[in-house]
Amino acid sequence: MRNYKILLLLCVGLLYQCKSVKDLTKNDANPMELYLCIGQSNMAGRATIEEQDKDSLQNVFLFTGNAAKPWEKAANPLNKYSTVRKSINMQRLGPSYGFAKEMTNAMPNKKMGLIVNAKGGTSIEEWERGDTLYNEAISQAKKAMEYGILKGVIWHQGEGNVGRYDKYMPKIKELIEALRSDLNVPNLPFVAGQLSSDKPQRNNFNIMILELPDAVENTGVVRSENTSTIDDTHFDSESQRLLGKRYAVEMLKLISKK
Repeated sequence: MRNYKILLLLCVGLLYQCKSVKDLTKNDANPMELYLCIGQSNMAGRATIEEQDKDSLQNVFLFTGNAAKPWEKAANPLNKYSTVRKSINMQRLGPSYGFAKEMTNAMPNKKMGLIVNAKGGTSIEEWERGDTLYNEAISQAKKAMEYGILKGVIWHQGEGNVGRYDKYMPKIKELIEALRSDLNVPNLPFVAGQLSSDKPQRNNFNIMILELPDAVENTGVVRSENTSTIDDTHFDSESQRLLGKRYAVEMLKLISKK
């Protein structure tokens, strides 16, 4: 009898999940709030997906890019449908999971859609308007926007530009302006993140990126203090969860201000 009850609960849960995804339609009266998650390896996620990271998130959906089934319940690894990613076995825990979890805690009645399209080992020059990484991010976002409203971008990139940190600010300004223009969302909230400070040569970059909110309106920066890495570069699981929460805090500030 006990096994029967467990099986019944599992079936009900599966039916609810299928129904909730099926109910995501174009021109929905209650559209999803969408967030584009882009950058290099720390956004793609290189941390271990631990037991606590294996649940699917309530009211959070992941864009698959598949015309027949464009959305599914969001579950790690969230960069698995990136059109530019490296091999699937490299996609692990990134900040978008903790970000989504914290956002839904703050707004439990909202449906949230994630468009995660990161690629490890990339420089900001590879994300310039007209290049493949940028074009793919725009393409995925536009397709997803048929089902919801784009509310913000979270960005983690910079390890590939540490040696050229003094030339980074003009490039990230150009990126933000291009995203806002091409996605037709003026003043689109944009949150960037500091790099791990495990290597001292990143300090100048981390100081520089803090100037972003003064340089570009409606942007925020997530600090990396009290985090740790698995290899001096990639944040560990606990740190990725912490960074995700910090991304959400900054995004919520920008949304409320807007």
